Amino acid sequence: MNEKILYYSSLCPDTAPFKEAMAKLGISAREVDITSSMKNLKEFLRLRDHEEVFIPRKAQGMVGIPCLITEEGAFIFEVSALEERYL
Repeated sequence: MNEKILYYSSLCPDTAPFKEAMAKLGISAREVDITSSMKNLKEFLRLRDHEEVFIPRKAQGMVGIPCLITEEGAFIFEVSALEERYL
């Protein structure tokens, strides 16, 4: 993967703090709002349905957003993990 991608929903309460933390850390990414179009939702669901990292989140009834995928292919779901990686 050559770019960071942020999957999020403008309807999700966890999105705003995550995006604020990204801005404070100077992190930019291609943004995909999964609730803005069926195309975006399908893109995210293809990823979520095939990546094992989402299994624990789905088991807890979580959607799995916000989710930042790094250039190396790492998945970051929490502000604390974002800060740990980029501070």
